[in-house]
Amino acid sequence: MRSIWNGNISFGLVSIPIKMYPATEDHSVSFRQIHTADGGRVRYRKVCELEDKQVDAAEIGKAYEDADGALIPITDEDLAALPLPTTRALEIEAFVNASEIDPLQMGDAYYLGANGTAAAKPYALLREALKRSEKVAITKYAHRGRERLGMLRVVGDAIAMHRLLWPDEVREPSGVAPKEKVTVKPAELDLADTLMATLGEVNLSELHDEYHEALEAMVAAKVSGATPTAEPGERPTGAQVVDLMAALKDSVRSAKEARGESAGGKATVTELKAPAKKTAAKKTATTKKTTQKTATKKTAAKKTTAKKTAAKKQPRKRGA
Repeated sequence: MRSIWNGNISFGLVSIPIKMYPATEDHSVSFRQIHTADGGRVRYRKVCELEDKQVDAAEIGKAYEDADGALIPITDEDLAALPLPTTRALEIEAFVNASEIDPLQMGDAYYLGANGTAAAKPYALLREALKRSEKVAITKYAHRGRERLGMLRVVGDAIAMHRLLWPDEVREPSGVAPKEKVTVKPAELDLADTLMATLGEVNLSELHDEYHEALEAMVAAKVSGATPTAEPGERPTGAQVVDLMAALKDSVRSAKEARGESAGGKATVTELKAPAKKTAAKKTATTKKTTQKTATKKTAAKKTTAKKTAAKKQPRKRGA
């Protein structure tokens, strides 16, 4: 693997010589531009505006354009002489929890390898310190003509660095969210939770680029002179009014079938039901009426019994 940058990791008074390697690669198929009329290759040529002729890469340098349009040449020596510690070093600024890093800030990834035998011990020290603290290191460094922000973390037995955008380079999501006011019902959230649980987790190493594979197959077919027979993908039909609950239920059913689970014809979900206020009210009213009738009957019975008892206790008048 070819290194793209040499420098040092500055860890307090500890200096670790390192080499930077790309950690990722792009497997997309690259296309060339052609003239559709005759298939001729269309190329980009860098031309000097003053001499109106093509210039080789070795003759091209950098310049800063000021407000008046004047070009001020800047050489590599000028950049190397900048009074910044980050010109040839990764300056560690702090150690933080990885959760404090906004994923929107994360960019390209690189591996940092120890440069030489003397770098092995301090390299391992930083790696093990990062492991034990369960934190990541925030660093500043200069690369390709500008100072950048990076995050160091442990990957296996190596130290990896993710390029970070500066906080003010991340745009606010204003105007992105729907402007319409909508209410998500608890039952809909329950179905969404069920769908998420059904889909479960995935092993990212098992995922692959199907578009890339289809594109390579199509190119191979054209090279062999065959006509591609793949069916075109479905085109989006635009926004449609759908029953969200029905769509969620169908999604749960499809996810279960895809995972080899028995869907039983219908999705097994637990929906929240509105509390039966009317039924409870009816039952309460009926109970009250029954209680009142029973109380009335008991009261009447008590009065009748009291009258009979009083009549028995009264003495009969003589001569009656």
